[in-house]
Amino acid sequence: MMKQVISTNFAPAAIGPYSQGIASDPFLFTSGQIPLDPVIGRIAAETIEEQTEQVMKNLKAVLAEAGIGMDRIVKTTCFLADMADFAAFNTVYEKYFPENPPARSCVQVAALPMGAKVEVECIAVRSIP
Repeated sequence: MMKQVISTNFAPAAIGPYSQGIASDPFLFTSGQIPLDPVIGRIAAETIEEQTEQVMKNLKAVLAEAGIGMDRIVKTTCFLADMADFAAFNTVYEKYFPENPPARSCVQVAALPMGAKVEVECIAVRSIP
């Protein structure tokens, strides 16, 4: 298998020409998740903490569809609309990685889709070769 598309109704549908995730053993690559609520199809959360919580739930759902958990994430890339939100973002983010957090990059960007305050993408180990 070269690559397998990963898609779940428990995370927001793609809002462009991309997949929620792509499995290419031994890795899973996720597209960036913004805080869209998959049920209502829009951003309902307002604060950076609420938005980060929704983003992490969306990532968790994509990983679950691939049959793995958050503990398999080896790298995240995090995008913040305002670096002043860094500490508040970290407060929520760290709850999802209580032990051995993944490598990470975190940058401020000029804007995110749909006015989001945060977006996170990841690379996870799906299987051990």
